[in-house]
Amino acid sequence: MASISTLRITEHDPAASPTLPSVDDTSPCTVDVVIPCYNYARYLTNCVHSVLSQSGVHVRILIIDDASTDDTELIGRELAQANTAVEFRRHTINKGHIATYNEGLIEWSISDYVVLLSADDLLAPGSLQRATQVMEADSTIGMVYGRAVHFFNGSELTATPQSKLSYIKYQGSKWLEGRFRSGCNVITSPEVVVRGSVQRSIGGYCPELPHSGDLEMWLRVASVSNIGYVYKSPQAFYRVHDASMQRTTYKSRLIDFVQRKAAFDHYLQYAEKRSKYSEKLTDLANRALAREALWDACRAYDHNQVDEARIQELVEFALSAYARAESLSEYAAFLRRRFLGPVICNRTQIFFVPAAIRWVNRKLRRRRWERHGI
Repeated sequence: MASISTLRITEHDPAASPTLPSVDDTSPCTVDVVIPCYNYARYLTNCVHSVLSQSGVHVRILIIDDASTDDTELIGRELAQANTAVEFRRHTINKGHIATYNEGLIEWSISDYVVLLSADDLLAPGSLQRATQVMEADSTIGMVYGRAVHFFNGSELTATPQSKLSYIKYQGSKWLEGRFRSGCNVITSPEVVVRGSVQRSIGGYCPELPHSGDLEMWLRVASVSNIGYVYKSPQAFYRVHDASMQRTTYKSRLIDFVQRKAAFDHYLQYAEKRSKYSEKLTDLANRALAREALWDACRAYDHNQVDEARIQELVEFALSAYARAESLSEYAAFLRRRFLGPVICNRTQIFFVPAAIRWVNRKLRRRRWERHGI
């Protein structure tokens, strides 16, 4: 195999670009792919085929049917019978997604690399080879992710040209601090490949975090290893549909704030036990979440949607999450809107300029995320 042409940059020195040595491909590495499935029989075949079609690596696939009531068992067994790389298990009672994840990641996986892939998502062509090449070339990197293309149905998927492998290397501690500073999760999930030894050393998903366990997991990985981000070529396809856990309503936003705070808090407990606790990180995350919640409250006034947004709960969350929330500019903006009332704010759009500036900043942050993964 030809040498890997790479771009390596850090958050402190985005101009650095040394080239890594070539990697011998005489013995392809093995990737364990855990596919939990609950009533996603209609997607399972395409999901498995997206793994079996991966080039440059050996794959072992474990399909875990968590007591589905559709045809998951029938399709899963057919897939296992058709290919020796596929193993199928079925739970007689529903154990839930966290227990199912950990069964595959911790109890079953033994290979150098491991992937958790929902049955309704797909791997992009060549994604496993790209991720493992990065980690084979740099033993300090314990997790590689990339861009996940969101889609609603299969007809939206078009051929994605594969580019020369390029990636960014982040120091784990800096990547972790960036997540606390932003208060956000920058990873969807199917685009992640974790080094097996790292996964086994930090353990599985936390039962206490059924909705934000992935964020807490990435924080733990970053606390013990560096992070790689593959760009140009997408690494996975994430399906958005009515049954997805992703929601965008005001109610779901409030729930999301609470869940993200729980993930950050849980990680800090983990870090404290290992003498890696940082009060600075606590302050960063709480401040970021409070600012975001207060801005949601502001926008509810601008759109005259105060009742739907559950304003009082958003503000109470911000005040409880961050002790100095009343000193934030977002809190002052909220007070101005509350004084004027939602009808005047909506009809006059008096706060259009600050809202427009934030909209532009969001667009710029999204472009940065697509380019740099953060």
